[in-house]
Amino acid sequence: MSDNRQRRLLSYIQESIELIERRTRAGREAFLDDVDAQDAVLWRLQTLAEATNRLPPELKARHPAIPWRAIYGFRNIAAHGYMDLQIHRVWEIIDVYLPALKTVVEQELGRA
Repeated sequence: MSDNRQRRLLSYIQESIELIERRTRAGREAFLDDVDAQDAVLWRLQTLAEATNRLPPELKARHPAIPWRAIYGFRNIAAHGYMDLQIHRVWEIIDVYLPALKTVVEQELGRA
């Protein structure tokens, strides 16, 4: 993978995280009550997950604490199992897992 393509993917992931943070800054209860915010966040999580799946294996290997397969697995759940999606679990992703991914993305963008 070219450095330019990797940088574009990382930048997209970073932008998506920033947009998710903006949509959820009012907190958990506000998010759980706002279907429009949920739709926007779910879309970004899906496309972010797709972008992480396209990152090179070497990059993922540098960050074994990130659950890369689970990120893409969520994409599949959101895209195909949407009727069974539990929105409070989405909040857990936002609150617990997204900050670690954000840190990794920032580190990787700083390497280039």
